[in-house]
Amino acid sequence: MKRRKVGNLLALAVLATLVEGPMHRYEIAAKMRNRGKERDMDIKWGSLYTVVQNLEKHGFLEIVGSERDGARPERTIYALTPAGRAETEDWTRELLSTPAPVHHPFVSGLSVAAIIPPDEVIALLEQRSERLTRQIAGDRAELDKVRDTVPRLFLVENEFTIAMLEAEAAWVDALREEIASGAFPDVGWWRRMHAENIDPQEVAGMVERGEFTQSTETTQK
Repeated sequence: MKRRKVGNLLALAVLATLVEGPMHRYEIAAKMRNRGKERDMDIKWGSLYTVVQNLEKHGFLEIVGSERDGARPERTIYALTPAGRAETEDWTRELLSTPAPVHHPFVSGLSVAAIIPPDEVIALLEQRSERLTRQIAGDRAELDKVRDTVPRLFLVENEFTIAMLEAEAAWVDALREEIASGAFPDVGWWRRMHAENIDPQEVAGMVERGEFTQSTETTQK
């Protein structure tokens, strides 16, 4: 992925919002919140002021005026520059065309799952599956509410999110069933490791030395 002068995805959300026309920061934030942008991007609202400043500093935004509403402080109005429009389009093209690593917390949990006994992992995966099912149902209900009033062009990110949740739920269910049925290749060794309180360092050493194989599990059950 290209290294950008302002790489925070909140910056892209700001730029995309300002494609609609000049606004002050409060209006930008209000539009993004109303559209649920925090569900699409990792947005830290406290960074908005700094992000807008940085976008102006690098020539992607320009100040085009200010306004005052009663006794409130004066609000600076920002507009997209030609460079800002080009950056918005280039960044969007890159995100649509180029896969990037995603650091999913679930993957982090899977990477150390061996420290928990398999029967407990089965129960935890069942809990995850139930929560995913509820989340999918809720997201689908929300999507169905607006399908007749919002063009699909502005809902495709919601469809993708639901598709990814459904794929995750199916994978979680398959893994849970594999461990529970004993079909998971390493489940015998995994159970023995916890039943006999085998030192995890010993197991890690075997894996690193290439000594942990399918035959190891079979002969040491």
